[in-house]
Amino acid sequence: MENNLKIRSAEINDTPIILKLIKDLSMYEKLTHQFINNEVLLKKYLFGEKRFAEVLIADFKNQPVGFALFFHNYSTFVGKPGIYLEDLFVQPEMRGKGIGKELFLRLVKIAKERNCGRVEWSVLNWNTPAIDFYKNMGAVPMDEWTVYRLTADKIDTMVSKM
Repeated sequence: MENNLKIRSAEINDTPIILKLIKDLSMYEKLTHQFINNEVLLKKYLFGEKRFAEVLIADFKNQPVGFALFFHNYSTFVGKPGIYLEDLFVQPEMRGKGIGKELFLRLVKIAKERNCGRVEWSVLNWNTPAIDFYKNMGAVPMDEWTVYRLTADKIDTMVSKM
């Protein structure tokens, strides 16, 4: 399989591929009702003047079949940057070939090269295959933490009251 798989950093001309993979992820996670991304936004925030995230693409036999989207954060306790893995996705029909593992290992290697103190991510509670995958990779759940979120509408409401 090694000759058939290539993990590479995305380039601006990969924008349609990234958008399709994100859309496929939203279908897998049953979250298409939240999907509003588009190529203009991806180009602006992934490849624009200020880049907010990076993408790795997994090509299998020269076809894009998965991706990992990540960005840096900073740990005040560790005193080092970290990497937050926003999404790791492999097309369902391509799973079981080690593609997700290779994407994840490449991300871990990037974290090591950049002297990061940790790599973190969230997993949907129902996604048992992903939970099992990450546990097999040595990850531990942070059960004592709860993720909170302010959506754009809540941000707008808060700012309008300032």
